[in-house]
Amino acid sequence: MSAIVWTAAGSLAAWLWLLLGQGFFWRTDVRLPPSEAPRAWPSVCVVVPARDEAAVLPMSLPSLLAQDYPGPAEVFLVDDGSSDGTGKLARELSERYGGLALTVTSPGEPPAGWTGKLWAVRHGIALARAREPEYLLLTDADIAHEPDSLQELVAAARTGDYDLVSQMARLRVESVWERLVVPAFVYFFSQLYPFRRINRRGSRTAAAAGGCVLLRTDAAERARVPDSIRHAVIDDVALARAVKATGGHIWLGLAERVDSIRPYPRLHDLWRMVSRSAYAQLRHQPLLLLGTVLGLALVYLVPPVAFCAGVLTDSWVPVLLGGLAWLVMTATYIPMLRYYRQTLWLAPLLPATAFLYLLMTVDSAVQHYRGRGAAWKGRTYARPDTASGPAPEQR
Repeated sequence: MSAIVWTAAGSLAAWLWLLLGQGFFWRTDVRLPPSEAPRAWPSVCVVVPARDEAAVLPMSLPSLLAQDYPGPAEVFLVDDGSSDGTGKLARELSERYGGLALTVTSPGEPPAGWTGKLWAVRHGIALARAREPEYLLLTDADIAHEPDSLQELVAAARTGDYDLVSQMARLRVESVWERLVVPAFVYFFSQLYPFRRINRRGSRTAAAAGGCVLLRTDAAERARVPDSIRHAVIDDVALARAVKATGGHIWLGLAERVDSIRPYPRLHDLWRMVSRSAYAQLRHQPLLLLGTVLGLALVYLVPPVAFCAGVLTDSWVPVLLGGLAWLVMTATYIPMLRYYRQTLWLAPLLPATAFLYLLMTVDSAVQHYRGRGAAWKGRTYARPDTASGPAPEQR
């Protein structure tokens, strides 16, 4: 029992530090900052990489074409080797709905050392630069935007003099598994990359949400994006780091008018979403994997175990320590559940969800060593140091 007591005390200490010392990651009030409409609206080119997205494109692409933007804007959809008629469907949607001008193009298969998405982004940016836009909006094919989304992004970027403004799209939460896993996904992300630290000038913390990134064109050129991050599986974080490393000012927050419409109805779907990049996040390092597993166990699993052990043995110390740690954990999760409009009864279940993420992370490493890591839509990517050319982290 003394080992349980000491472990529970360590978990409680960790939670008190997370509560107060990790950039108030648990708060969900980081939204687009107040902004003023510019006197002259700058030109924007929207780049949409798309691979086998025919199922979601009818709900997402029309929202881009219908953007109510006062300045020059057009859309480039890059069909990344789709087999489901994505490019043809995009042209049909443009003819049906009108709105912003749409160019559909295809770059062919990516060369060695490139991920498919970043190769598509590179092709789209190259076409867009011929229009000499001041900003690029990089957005995924499963993201739906409200009509004033582009206006708000540009106004925030100009008012705050940001080189990169990114919004984490509100993910779909409808199935039972989505309700259990999705809010926790965003919660864990913000714990790893506290938004307030990202947005503070001079801070080394950098991250973005790849579904919605407004990027100043000259900042992309300074950071040599996307060439400098061509290997990156977690491309949004790599993009933000590249921009910040070259002196760029970046901003990331939660979206109110940008939504992901991609469904993840089964646990298998969510498992694949997380496990395909979890080990890449740990830079494919076994020691980092071990530390992550132990850290997740200490922070998320020890509190309920200590609490239950204390109840069963009629020992009040582990009940108190484990219960307090569990209470702090639950309290920090409630704002995210409110943001996703979910029942607060899910908050005490966060340890169970964390255990699922622990298993997903381990599975990500297992799949990597079996040669099936970082797989997405028929492609599997090698770790950066086995690809041709220097890895982004080495630049």
